[in-house]
Amino acid sequence: MAPPKFEILAYESTPLGMLCLRRRELLSQPGTVVTEVTLNHEFLMSSFHTASERALASVGLDLFKGQDVQVMVGGLGLGYTAAEVLTSDRVSRVEVVELLPEVIDWMEQGLIPLADSLKGDRRLEVSRDDLYKRLWAPPKEQFDLILIDVDHSPEDQLDDAGNAFYTVEGLKRARQHLTKDGILGVWSYAESSPFAEALHRVFPSVHIEPVTFLNTHIDETMTDWLFFARD
Repeated sequence: MAPPKFEILAYESTPLGMLCLRRRELLSQPGTVVTEVTLNHEFLMSSFHTASERALASVGLDLFKGQDVQVMVGGLGLGYTAAEVLTSDRVSRVEVVELLPEVIDWMEQGLIPLADSLKGDRRLEVSRDDLYKRLWAPPKEQFDLILIDVDHSPEDQLDDAGNAFYTVEGLKRARQHLTKDGILGVWSYAESSPFAEALHRVFPSVHIEPVTFLNTHIDETMTDWLFFARD
C-alpha cells in the first residue's frame, strides 16, 4: 500500500506568523485529498468541511432580496465564501479584501482548489487591504452585502487588529459601508452573546444562524455560527 500523500504547497512568514498551505490525503478516508491552512502550526481552515463558509454567502444572499448585488467579502482564505457568492446571477460585483499577499498569491498561482473558477469570473476583484481599517474609515463606496470570515470568533481573533470592529462603535462605523437594507454577515466557530448584544444595539434586525455538520475527522458533530444584521 502506498503511503498517504502529503505535500507542503507554501510555507511563509507573515505579520500574523508562519502560514502554511498543505495538501494531504486523509488517513481516515483513503483517496480523499484535502487542502488545509495552518497558522503558527495551528489548524486554520480546510477544503473538507466548507458548509458554514458557503452558508455565510447563501444565507446572506437569501436575506437580501435585491438585484445587481454588490458584495464585499472579508478574507479570501480558500475562496469558498466568494465562490458561493458568485453562484448567484443576482450578484454583479464581488470585492474580496485580503490582508495577506501570500494568500492572494495562492489563488493567482492556482494552489487552492477553486482558483480557476475564481480567476475566471470577471465579477471578482481581490484587493490587498486591512479589512478592519477600511471598515473603521469613512466609506468611499457602499455594499449590499459585507461578509466577514477573518477571525476564529469575536473573542478569538487572529491578532488585535479587529478588536474595535466587534464593539458598538466599530459596528456603527461598519454600518456606514452598507447600502439601505444592506446585510452584514460574520462567521464564527462559537456563539458570542457580547457580539450579538452589540449587533442588536446598532442594527434594527439581527439574525443568528447555526450551521451544524459532522466533522468526520474526529467523528463528532460541530456547529459554526453566522451572525447577520440588516441596516
